[in-house]
Amino acid sequence: MVSSKIALLNDAFRKSFSGGKVMMTAGVDALPDMVKCAALHEVATFNGFNEDNDPHGEHDFGSFELCSRKFFWKIDCYDKELRCGSDDPADPEKTTRVLTLMLAEEY
Repeated sequence: MVSSKIALLNDAFRKSFSGGKVMMTAGVDALPDMVKCAALHEVATFNGFNEDNDPHGEHDFGSFELCSRKFFWKIDCYDKELRCGSDDPADPEKTTRVLTLMLAEEY
């Protein structure tokens, strides 16, 4: 199943932050370094996927609370030049994954 391959690729990227790009919004970037570090750790260790937050089974979104703030993270799959969506997110040769970490209030 394609979505399970996408989930495996998304999980590998999210756990290692290798093989793609990691971005954070201005609100997250303005937080103290130790909070940003803790937030990235939460992303890398996130395992709370369920039907409500992962209806397609691709492990491309999560949320958590840290320091009384709600955070969202999202993985988007682009073509290799980052110009448009990937034609085949299950093919790492055609896809660049971009993880964005944001405060919920910035969504």
